[in-house]
Amino acid sequence: MSLNTYSYFCFIMKMNKAYLLLGSNMGDRIELIDDANKEIGQRCGIISKKSSFYESEPWGFKAETPFVNQAVLLNTELEAHRLLTVLMKIEADLGRTRNPEKKGYSSRPIDIDILYYNKETINTSDLIIPHPRIQLRNFALIPLVEIAPDFIHPIFLKTNGELLSASTDTLKVEKI
Repeated sequence: MSLNTYSYFCFIMKMNKAYLLLGSNMGDRIELIDDANKEIGQRCGIISKKSSFYESEPWGFKAETPFVNQAVLLNTELEAHRLLTVLMKIEADLGRTRNPEKKGYSSRPIDIDILYYNKETINTSDLIIPHPRIQLRNFALIPLVEIAPDFIHPIFLKTNGELLSASTDTLKVEKI
């Protein structure tokens, strides 16, 4: 291992590890996810792993266009709440609008969820980590298992692979 490779490895090992799920079901879905990845890399840290793209039926609502999702591992110096703020700004910059009066799920050009942040549990009014519905959603678990099958959920104490095996979600998720 060269000195530069070793230095890079040491730098990455000291950073926070955030597993994110990116999704889109409006516009050029893959291009929007690619744009989000570029912005995350410029504003938040280093993306060291990316899953394949997966197409899935919308979860929790009806929509004509299916979602495209991708899981990524982000190495970041940002603390969790600051990361959330930056990710929400990236969403807005890529065309996502939020209506606080509207309840429930809806179509969106980009959605970026923090699934895990290190092995921490966070439960505040604006941020819950691990994501509270990860175990119910194959569209999140399948790409996550591709990049982190053995990561252990800090509350359920099961790997992502075990969560996927136990999932009762029947919505179709296909690699594209």
